Amino acid sequence: MENKNSNPSPARDVVMVGLMTALVFIFTYLHIDIPTPLSNTMIHLGNVMCLLASLLFGGIRGGLAAGFGSMIYDMLDPRYLPTCWVTFIMKFLMGWVAGKLAEKNVNEANPRYALSAACGSLTYVILYVLKTYIQNRLILGYEAQTVYATMLTKGVTSLANGIIAVVFAVILNAAIRPTLKNAGIITAPADNSI
Repeated sequence: MENKNSNPSPARDVVMVGLMTALVFIFTYLHIDIPTPLSNTMIHLGNVMCLLASLLFGGIRGGLAAGFGSMIYDMLDPRYLPTCWVTFIMKFLMGWVAGKLAEKNVNEANPRYALSAACGSLTYVILYVLKTYIQNRLILGYEAQTVYATMLTKGVTSLANGIIAVVFAVILNAAIRPTLKNAGIITAPADNSI
């Protein structure tokens, strides 16, 4: 018997993006600050939700949830407010890469979900370290040695966040996807509306 809810609707898309945006924000808000020579970085589980949204709902919706959830967090913290728009772009690209690759998968256990999540996570790590260099070396003009130490700390922390995010997002995707498919909220492969 075919589920009547199998056709994605714009209202459902907005609700799913909103829900995942809230989860990205909440799981970013619960974090541990790590000081660097020039600023802070943090360990958090927000990237788990960024990748999960992308694996479940595809590149556009996952990217929007990742971007908006992370940007809203930055907008509420004066340290990050000036670059919240950059955060939106970086997290959107993280989600978009993971989601576009995930859209090619056809079943819950496909190992390509792990590769999709890893590519999205690696995209973010590279962009985050590049942003650190551009902001601190090229724009603010800090000494190279200090900038490189900051880049190293942020890169290692971001990589740790990324590994954690890939592992948990893939596990959660495998656990949640069948229920969402049965409810008609998603189709396989990840549906690509919006």
